[in-house]
Amino acid sequence: MSNLTIHLTVLLFWPLALALLGATGPRSWAPGAAIVGAVVPFAYAVMMLFDYDSAAGGLQYVTNDEWIKALGIRYYLGVDGLNLWLIALTTLLFLVAAMWMSFRPVERPRLFAFHLALAETAVLGAFTAQDLALFVLFFDLMLVPFYFLVGQWGSGPDRVSATYKMIIYTLVGSLLMLAGAVATAVLSADGGTITFTISDLAHAHLGASTQRWIFTAFALAFLIKMPLFPFHGWMPDAYRTMPLPALAIFSGVLSKVAAYGFLRIVLPVLPEAAKDFQSLILILALLSIIYGSAQAFTQTNARLVLGYSSIAQLGFIVLGIFAMDPEGRGAQGALLQMVNHGLVVAPLFLIIVLLAERSGTEDITKMGGLAFRAPVLAALFLIVALATLAMPGSANFVGEFLILLGLFQTKLAIAIIAFTGVAMASVYMLRMFIRTMHNRQPATGVESREVSIADAVVIVPLVLAIIAFALYPQGALTASEPATKAAIQQVVK
Repeated sequence: MSNLTIHLTVLLFWPLALALLGATGPRSWAPGAAIVGAVVPFAYAVMMLFDYDSAAGGLQYVTNDEWIKALGIRYYLGVDGLNLWLIALTTLLFLVAAMWMSFRPVERPRLFAFHLALAETAVLGAFTAQDLALFVLFFDLMLVPFYFLVGQWGSGPDRVSATYKMIIYTLVGSLLMLAGAVATAVLSADGGTITFTISDLAHAHLGASTQRWIFTAFALAFLIKMPLFPFHGWMPDAYRTMPLPALAIFSGVLSKVAAYGFLRIVLPVLPEAAKDFQSLILILALLSIIYGSAQAFTQTNARLVLGYSSIAQLGFIVLGIFAMDPEGRGAQGALLQMVNHGLVVAPLFLIIVLLAERSGTEDITKMGGLAFRAPVLAALFLIVALATLAMPGSANFVGEFLILLGLFQTKLAIAIIAFTGVAMASVYMLRMFIRTMHNRQPATGVESREVSIADAVVIVPLVLAIIAFALYPQGALTASEPATKAAIQQVVK
């Protein structure tokens, strides 16, 4: 047993404990408590990246205790190749958000820091949970902090209606998943002892028709949370109004919990239904790529350009998961894309803050020429923008290559159509960069100035992480290979 076993509980609840300390202390404590609360989980995540035994595979750093014995619910946490790098991504982005908040104070900082910490606990709990009931608990808990972050710190007159729309959409999905989870445990028991342990449920034998309707409940919950077309109705209003540091986390991490749920729960527990619904899910993913890319190209609001591009990127991720090639290359590419998209989209949203400060607007048609006296800002923006284009040498290229490779083996026609999404991504991201940076002179009312040291302290480490991940994606691929193969083999065996 690893010496780090006990640390998973610390990983989950340390941010919340420090946030409670900051919330009950003087106002000046909040930024410092938020940073300390985010640093420790990040340190643990880095330790696990170096300590995790990829050759051994399987769950490591396990915490497995009884919680609600009468219902068969366990406090069961663990780390394997499916969640190792997603945990690291989560802790990094929450640390960046805490640093951003300390450099750019917000109204009611103690409550803001508390909600961010609660969100981090919920996301890490969902990633590490190995009990289905525990996963559902943390999955639903993610709604709570963002209800307040959008409703209280959001911008614009429509923030309240945007909050209601986001909560109603995602709550419907969460309730469907709760019903599916209970049905899975009860029907798997077949009159015996009820268990919610995911590994036990994966060895149960549910009938094909039962799997189909339970699959539908889980799939709707995950597709709404991502979101994918046509379940994205809440996204435009929420992205317009959400405070940008919170939006960077929401887009970079929370959407990945839903994609991860397909790999962790749906494929192993409901393999026959996953095979039956494969074509339908692939078509929805393909429509998301085309629709998201087309919308990103036509939008002028910088937030929505990134919002719709995220729909397209998540479409690629779902394609990889449901490629179901025997070697699991598509699923490995999907997992790599989850990490890469989170690394890329977070600094892009933070850069939008800097662009809006210099132009007074988030409309890219009213910017222009911002690189005139800001070459460092332009260089940072260019590196992050290029990281989304799947250029050879980038982690995005490796991820999309693996996804398409897996898809070519199983669904050739869909793979050919999906390939067009790669070209479309280059168009909308380069359009955004050129519109904001490379007019010959700054647009009227636009102030072209260099990035500040405080902002660089937050953004530069993310850019360095993007470069490092592009130079060496093999660490994530090596760690994820056994786990992704095992998940896919449950379906294709």
